[in-house]
Amino acid sequence: MTAVELPDLPPGRLPRRVPVRQILCLVPLLLVTVVAVRHRSVLAEGFGHLRHAEWPWLLAAAGATCLTWVAAAFTRQGAVVERLPRRRLLATQFAAAAANHLLPTGLGAGAVNLRFLTVCGVPLARSSAALALYLLAESVARLTLLAVLFLAFPDALRLGDLLPAGAVGPLLVTAAAVLVLASGLLLGVRRLRTAVSAFVRTALSEARSVHTRPARALALWGGSLAFPVLQAAGLAAVGQALRLPVPPAHMALAYLAATVAVALVPTPGGLGSVEAALIVALVAAGGPVAVATAVVLAYRIITVWLPLLPGALTLGALVRMRVI
Repeated sequence: MTAVELPDLPPGRLPRRVPVRQILCLVPLLLVTVVAVRHRSVLAEGFGHLRHAEWPWLLAAAGATCLTWVAAAFTRQGAVVERLPRRRLLATQFAAAAANHLLPTGLGAGAVNLRFLTVCGVPLARSSAALALYLLAESVARLTLLAVLFLAFPDALRLGDLLPAGAVGPLLVTAAAVLVLASGLLLGVRRLRTAVSAFVRTALSEARSVHTRPARALALWGGSLAFPVLQAAGLAAVGQALRLPVPPAHMALAYLAATVAVALVPTPGGLGSVEAALIVALVAAGGPVAVATAVVLAYRIITVWLPLLPGALTLGALVRMRVI
């Protein structure tokens, strides 16, 4: 046989261009498959509970879940001065929610939104500042709602049941150690200190610019308040659907307390940790363990698992369209 001579290629040059974006489009689907397989028993049990629920309340929970993406879009727009494309912004929040369940909490959504802002022409420094402002506003709103509900219903939740005996001391020690370590790094590394100082100046300037525009400030804080309210309303609706004997306001309080407590656990989208914290919180609010478990599993099916595949497909489409 005669050997076939291949054309000479420049050094380091591949015969064909690697389709990086096409590969990236498939990554979310692969991650969804892996996560679904790992949690297949939870999925089966959750769907089983949905069969015995009252469907009007489940539809209300699904509607509240859809509105959370709208609230997130309002908050993201309120964090920057520039006007963002509305449809792409909303689609990005839907995709970011899926990314947030596939990566450690906050990293997925943060990366998607950071990329979206930079593609929209917002400089990286200001995009990072807008992301920090969003996280600050959402945290302040969630803690404020939690404090208000605690004051309104002081006997709704038995706080002693939320943490194991002796857990508060080690938690405080750990938090203090992290704070001391971060302070030491900040004071000891000059380059890090300079970078943090520059970021803080940019963030403060961005916050001042946003709050000089009433429409942006309203979107930022209104969306930040609406987001946890809608999440809590979704849990309360599922509780009503499965006849959990806990008042809706108490379920909302339990939800806020559980999500604040689990925010320090770096698991993908809180998978596992959120379920456990919600069950403990609902039991502490007076719900039976079996019904509380059913409510939490059904709630996570509606808010996490059902939107996960379309969210991953949307994420891949946005990457392919160069929106992110």
